[in-house]
Amino acid sequence: MGTISFLARARGLLRIRNQLVRECLAELLSTFMLILITLSSSAQKITSFETKGNILTSYLGGALAVMVGTYTAGGISGAHMNPAFSFAMCLMEQLPWWKFPIFVVVQTLGSFVSAGAVYMLYYDAIWHYSNGTLTVSGPRETASIFATYPADYVSIANGFLDQVIGTGVLVVGVMGITDTRNKGVPKGLEPVAVALLVLSIESSMGSNCGCPLNPARDIGPRLFTYVAGWGPEVFRWVEGRGRGGDGR
Repeated sequence: MGTISFLARARGLLRIRNQLVRECLAELLSTFMLILITLSSSAQKITSFETKGNILTSYLGGALAVMVGTYTAGGISGAHMNPAFSFAMCLMEQLPWWKFPIFVVVQTLGSFVSAGAVYMLYYDAIWHYSNGTLTVSGPRETASIFATYPADYVSIANGFLDQVIGTGVLVVGVMGITDTRNKGVPKGLEPVAVALLVLSIESSMGSNCGCPLNPARDIGPRLFTYVAGWGPEVFRWVEGRGRGGDGR
């Protein structure tokens, strides 16, 4: 009884009652889970010379990461995990505009922290694969573990259009899945349906720019690579990076 009473008191003290704080922590955790699994699937593929992963496992990892993130915080914040989706929710008047910049900062922070976690998890593998040099281009580049880079043939205009269309399909698809007036998905299986949607987009629109579909998924890890040793080249449009379609 004493132990149960202590745990009850501890839960009472740790309980967060402020709704905004709860939503921010939920977005932070769900985005962290999303990016942790997504980047780890890419790191496993690249650092193992594709002996322990391939483009399919990388896509599956990213899609299932969306499912995990949604189950983690969907009931608290909606598990947006994506500034583009938060923006769409504001346009649909399902999220107050004043919350939008807060969600964007939290989502970017979550992705930045998760990039650091992946770097620590695959630290030895990254340095072994890269021969001790953190590069953004070349045969042993490792920057594409964390951020997406366009294929050599993709122009800026085509890359912009690629992301507008891909993200648009994602947002419309998620709204269709969650719309109660539409043909319903069995309750509780919405995250599975969204994961399949993401997998379909990755499998059909991933070759041009890596199919990030999520500003936070790209900006947070890219900022991490900048401060972790890859340098300012991670923000430059450079030909010959070697991998245009490995990430999300």
